[in-house]
Amino acid sequence: MAHVLIMPRQGNTVESCIIGEWKVKEGDTVQADTPVCVVETDKATFEVPSGASGTVLKIFHSQGDDVPVLQPIMVVGNPGENWEAAVPGGASAASAAQAAPAAASGATSAALAVSVPAVEAVQAPAPQTEGHLAASPRAKKLADAEAVDIRTLGGSGPGGRIIEVDVAAALAARPPLTEAAKDELRKRIAVGLPAGTAGQGTGIGGRFTLGDLASGGAGSGAVVGTSPPAASSAAPAPGGFTDIPIKGIRKVIADQMMNSHTNTAAFTLNTSASVVNLQKLRARFKASDPELGLSKITLNDLVLFAASRVLPLYTYMNAHRLDGVVRAYNDVQLGVAVSTPRGLMVPVMRNADKLSLVQISQKARELAEACRSGSISPDDLHGSTFTVTNLGNTGIESFSPVINIPEVAIMGVCGISPKAAETSPGVYEILPHLGLSLTIDHAVVDGAPAAEFLKAFAGAIRDIDIWVAK
Repeated sequence: MAHVLIMPRQGNTVESCIIGEWKVKEGDTVQADTPVCVVETDKATFEVPSGASGTVLKIFHSQGDDVPVLQPIMVVGNPGENWEAAVPGGASAASAAQAAPAAASGATSAALAVSVPAVEAVQAPAPQTEGHLAASPRAKKLADAEAVDIRTLGGSGPGGRIIEVDVAAALAARPPLTEAAKDELRKRIAVGLPAGTAGQGTGIGGRFTLGDLASGGAGSGAVVGTSPPAASSAAPAPGGFTDIPIKGIRKVIADQMMNSHTNTAAFTLNTSASVVNLQKLRARFKASDPELGLSKITLNDLVLFAASRVLPLYTYMNAHRLDGVVRAYNDVQLGVAVSTPRGLMVPVMRNADKLSLVQISQKARELAEACRSGSISPDDLHGSTFTVTNLGNTGIESFSPVINIPEVAIMGVCGISPKAAETSPGVYEILPHLGLSLTIDHAVVDGAPAAEFLKAFAGAIRDIDIWVAK
């Protein structure tokens, strides 16, 4: 019996995965533990094993496809075996599986294949919300496939009839949705409920998920966010060059960075904190008995500890900006930016305010190792309430970190530099200082409260020995 390999569920928060690379082709012989493809979630990459030994009979999806979890992606069996018999629904189900990721990529392949003609200066008919719905079969089919509420559209066909290009135009103005989100929209449309409201997607590449819809996400035909800038039409520079495709995790990161800049009023404040006490404490930890578990504590661990203790005192910084509200959290779900060969990842240290310094150090190390090895759980990459990103080992003196939306702030940790400081009235010394760069969403956090938080954070760094003793 042929074995059907499905897209594995990578944690409870993941609705779909992008196929980053196929390592096999149809006709290849594989073992049960042979990695057959690499899949990418929001920020993590995983290898998917075959799950059975045999010959690759059928591959349903191409590299770059966004495939819903638990959907067939490949069939393995004996040479010449009928793979259609192993797939529930046979060839028709396989065709549907192949069509799904194309539809999930935003404006669908059907929409892209239809060129919208220039419209003359005539008033478009009003949306058809009552009575007989005049729409072509092709328009209805595309609208159903893409969960577009066809009743809200105006028709450009004869007599105001809704035709395929009208649905395609609505899709072009709408952000991509996950398949699960589309299913939910179809249910709402079927019972006459509003499909949703505008917002911003938190899924792969800005896709809208079920969670986004629950909090007022993409509506049928609603314009959400902004489209990426058009490619430059400037003439190429002279000389040799190499084109590096922006795809996979790199594309996800690019989309998220642009989404953050587009949808937040980013404003950065810079300061520095004396690290005389921090360096002394770190030196004592390093020289301590290894059995105490203190010798591996790093400067970054102490910074994370300080963040975990100061944030509960300033909950407006430990918050998310949602539709019309700022949700301030009592517990600190601390995002820790980690640089990996595949790109930047932000795993979450759960309830960091409840962890000891030793536990924070151990957890930070575990999360970083899991990110770099590719074994991080997707659930560990979602739900942070405040993020710390550290470029101190590069010697950077200040920078403007990009907010990890929907968070309202992010702390950038810079290098240590000598700086004059008053140690007693009229007496100055050159002391080592740690640079700190705090970026806030000025739309919901004002400069003065942010400066107050940053001052308190710098004070905790300066007096870290006291905070550890609390």
